[in-house]
Amino acid sequence: MLQTSREPNAFVIRTMTKTEVNLAVDWAAAEGWNPGLHDAECFYAADPNGFFLGELDGQPVATASAVIYDDSFAFLGFYIVKPECRDRGFGSQLTRAILSYVGNRNTGLDGVIQMYQKYEREMGFSFAYRNVRYEGTGRCGSPQGVVDLSQLPFEALAAYDRQLFLASRPQFLRCWIQQPEGAAVGVMREDSLVGYTVLRACRTGFKIGPLFADDEETAELLFRAASARVPGSPLFLDVPQPNAAAVALAERHGMKPVFETARMYSQGVPDFPLQRVFGVTSFELG
Repeated sequence: MLQTSREPNAFVIRTMTKTEVNLAVDWAAAEGWNPGLHDAECFYAADPNGFFLGELDGQPVATASAVIYDDSFAFLGFYIVKPECRDRGFGSQLTRAILSYVGNRNTGLDGVIQMYQKYEREMGFSFAYRNVRYEGTGRCGSPQGVVDLSQLPFEALAAYDRQLFLASRPQFLRCWIQQPEGAAVGVMREDSLVGYTVLRACRTGFKIGPLFADDEETAELLFRAASARVPGSPLFLDVPQPNAAAVALAERHGMKPVFETARMYSQGVPDFPLQRVFGVTSFELG
């Protein structure tokens, strides 16, 4: 556990317990980020040591996550300082702590656009591209041709996910596809998985993510299958802006952009098939 000496009025940084991750999720909700109802459990499964709490005289005032996936990749999120405690250096101390934790790994983050220059200047991160959150409404009409991921060998899903994410994440993935009130479906072609998506319940409506697919046709099928599970409900999809086919999919279904982030990396933009990423898993964990 990371911890500094506890003195009166001291700022202390320590790792969160599993229960305390819910605090970070609640603060994210207060910031308008609309987290999932079951995010805390799955996020904690990704890296139980990767969630940090800053306390001032024993009271929580700052949060951050620094999830280590493997020896080469990590991802930062939940970077929040309570409004009344900002501009007092607490965020800088927390930044140093989480960067020390991830070490010499290429580390990603999704920051609000207004802050990305600060991340470049103070943290040494480089801008890669924008992720755009689209909002629409779930629609009726469940298509044929999708299978529940629970029917597939988990190893096949994990292997496919590894093609489109920058690290293996089996502990997270097992939890992510089994969330209550959600759905996890894939498309098989000639006994091979060619795409999958997860629908999860959020504070407002539902989010689709990830939406990984080998081609636009498969992505369309998966999106429609997820949308049909929640007709009439608010529906969100976080789209990598450079993927023109993903943008077209969102717009084709009447979705409108409502928020965007700057995807950034500490050691340069990694090479991976972004054209197959039609929806980001989450802004907090990559």
